Amino acid sequence: MSRRLLPLILAASAALASPGAAAAQTDPAPPSAGAPLERVTFEQAVKRATERNPTVRQAAQAILRAEALLDRAKSVFHPTLYGNAGTTILDAARGFAGNITQPRVQTVLNATLSYSILAATRWAEKNQAADQVAIARISAEETRRQVALTAAQSYLAVIAAQRQRDIAVRNVDTARALDEYAMARLDAGKGSRLNHVRSTQETAVAEGRVQLAELAVSQAQEALGVSLFVDGPVDADGDPEMQLAPPPSSDAWLEQRPDVRLFTAQVQAADRVARNSWTSWVPSGIASFTPQYVTPPGFFVPAKTWAAVFQLEIPIYDGSLGATKRVRVAERETAQIRLDAVKGQARSELRLAQESVSRSQQIVASNRTASESATEALRITEIAYRAGATSNIEVVQAQQTARNAEIEFAQAEDRLRQARLDLLVALGQFPQ
Repeated sequence: MSRRLLPLILAASAALASPGAAAAQTDPAPPSAGAPLERVTFEQAVKRATERNPTVRQAAQAILRAEALLDRAKSVFHPTLYGNAGTTILDAARGFAGNITQPRVQTVLNATLSYSILAATRWAEKNQAADQVAIARISAEETRRQVALTAAQSYLAVIAAQRQRDIAVRNVDTARALDEYAMARLDAGKGSRLNHVRSTQETAVAEGRVQLAELAVSQAQEALGVSLFVDGPVDADGDPEMQLAPPPSSDAWLEQRPDVRLFTAQVQAADRVARNSWTSWVPSGIASFTPQYVTPPGFFVPAKTWAAVFQLEIPIYDGSLGATKRVRVAERETAQIRLDAVKGQARSELRLAQESVSRSQQIVASNRTASESATEALRITEIAYRAGATSNIEVVQAQQTARNAEIEFAQAEDRLRQARLDLLVALGQFPQ
């Protein structure tokens, strides 16, 4: 498992082997040959995923739609102006006593300028539309967080797969060295066929594990490429640096989480809609002014006229208004329940993430010690086998123990990286 052990074993095998007895060493089959993979850092992976993911772009379009609806709601504060033009052609002019009351061909031009002088419901809709813009923006942040989290987890998966591949490669190197040593002893008449068969078996199994580890790396790299919307696999460039913040002393960290902010904004928007229910009972008023030009003028219709209209609509009875208010109150209470549930989930995620980081650090320290001890035990067992004090079955067992210890150590490091990422997410500090 350790490369520093190979010179000792290879030197012993060279002293025992005859000139034609050395077996040729073959390297494990490399992954598919081709152009080198693109390498990205952790920060680059997160940034590119959030820039290229179509879900993020859809969220941006939702913001533009909400802003357009807000502009439409603001139109209540602006007047409207419409122009009309029409020509009437009759079969003959109309009139009596020699006077023409309506010419055969008559053109009418007018324009109407109107303004809502009292529109409480539409005025309230303007603030409600502004709430929807805020919700759309926060929702886009939450979408961005989910996309970034997927990319980050894909990046960590590549690193974890590469660690397992490195362990498999070191294991096959050690297995081959022992196989060559067993072959050299057998050729020199100092070993046994059983020891050589065991060593050959362990080498073949180790080579199979290398191929399996290479496949896992390729799968992880493909998944990273998919999360970055790259047409091909992408490789990870180094371990991520995740700076952990000190434990929070209050609930202020909750406001940094996009999901909590989103549900808070939804509660505020629902509360505003419920509180604005009274505007449905307020009268609405419109003032309009219409100048008109007629050519040629008629007997009863002068060429130039104008009209001003003031209209007030008063709600007297509408059976749906009470039910509408109750629906809005229920929606507000439902939004509050969802917010309370999200806050409770967020606090649970924070406690679990903090506990996971603390325990994972202890597990990493313990597994590091176990891995170092298992490697040292393998070295001692190899020396004893080279000295003829034991058979290679003890070496095979020591190899398996050392390999398992290294695997557990690598898995513990991966869990620690995941725990740190989960803590940053729980605190609302990822992505930056």
